[in-house]
Amino acid sequence: MSLDFLYAAATVGGAVFVVWYLWNLCWGMVPFTAKAKAKKERKTVLTAARTFILSYEDIAAYQDGGANGRCMADLRAAWAAKDVEACKAQLALLDPPKSCAVGREWLDILVVSISVAMAFRAYFYEPFNIPTGSMQPTLYGNHSVNCSPAQATTWDTTPLRWVKWLATGKIYECFTAPFSGTLQFQQTNTGHYDMRVVNDVTRKISSQMLVPTDVLHPTETGDGPYRQTMFQLPNGLRPGEPVRAGQVLWSGYVATGDFLFVNRWLWNFRHPARGDVMIFSTTGIPKLQQGTHYIKRMTGTPNETLAIRDGHLLVDGVQPMEPRRIAQIQKHEKWHEQEYPYAGYQVSGRPDFSTPGHTLAAEGDEVKLGPDEYYACGDNSPSSYDSRYWGPVPARNLRGIAGGVFWPFTHRWGPIE
Repeated sequence: MSLDFLYAAATVGGAVFVVWYLWNLCWGMVPFTAKAKAKKERKTVLTAARTFILSYEDIAAYQDGGANGRCMADLRAAWAAKDVEACKAQLALLDPPKSCAVGREWLDILVVSISVAMAFRAYFYEPFNIPTGSMQPTLYGNHSVNCSPAQATTWDTTPLRWVKWLATGKIYECFTAPFSGTLQFQQTNTGHYDMRVVNDVTRKISSQMLVPTDVLHPTETGDGPYRQTMFQLPNGLRPGEPVRAGQVLWSGYVATGDFLFVNRWLWNFRHPARGDVMIFSTTGIPKLQQGTHYIKRMTGTPNETLAIRDGHLLVDGVQPMEPRRIAQIQKHEKWHEQEYPYAGYQVSGRPDFSTPGHTLAAEGDEVKLGPDEYYACGDNSPSSYDSRYWGPVPARNLRGIAGGVFWPFTHRWGPIE
């Protein structure tokens, strides 16, 4: 799919270039020639002269009898006669070149560009990266695909690996221990674990090796009250275990989470609705990391009563089947032939996270939303830390609706439903 997209983009770009080239030829102009450059310079000088005249002709110093009145009159005459050289001479007198002119121009462009980008980001569309897999298979966060070093191909070597990453969002990594020591992990808020090797004798710490959270598999050890969950790599290595220099710790593809645009203006024209893929701030919501943003699907709107029965979501006692994506989740269907089916809606099964009237820890639980509260659930219900655990999202925390995936160029590219 990604290669097809690249071929299509190259074809469209080539067609646009050919049309532009032929258009110039129709007007008797061969692009990139000296004649074309002279024509461009002529247009630039005459435009600059006209702009200067319109900007300063109403100022007394540039009118008849003013300090620069004569030069302005000559500039006006030169512009009317389309005399490029005379315009350049008068502009040099009226508006002499400033020191570091190129730097000033680029600074102006940079300031304006940043201002426009910040305004566009604040009021219209904001880029957002999916960090975790809570919305799979609709959207993918940072994840991994295990493979051995022997399975790597030519496309997984530098610099071709970066070309492959640009097209698919996947890059091959082979992490080896730079020296002997013990294995340590630290979780981040980007959907990764920071894996390092620590030598307790020399106090040396390896550089950062970021692996997606799904690389580590949970296993249970011990019995009864001594039972605990441990995390280990696919090769069986666990945190705290010794490793030797050169040992392969993990190899596989690190897939970057989907990048999408957040539509920040749509809710100014309509109310948030069930089925919207919502982005919201976690600030002020208990049990959540503060100062970050989550992405979930809106399953409940103000003043509704929610419950989960037999893997289905109930709203005021009825299974909602609109919009289409909600119906697919309810029916455990696939949204794309290359993906696995949805798992439906499940209760959290965590009574230790239960807050009566706010969470859905068991099938007998119900949530009555207030007039300014929304319920957020991940499409990947078995692996989503969402409102079932920590309760509703206040209206003041809503930031926008997911508009469309712009990278990587896979089958998820395009508008989000």
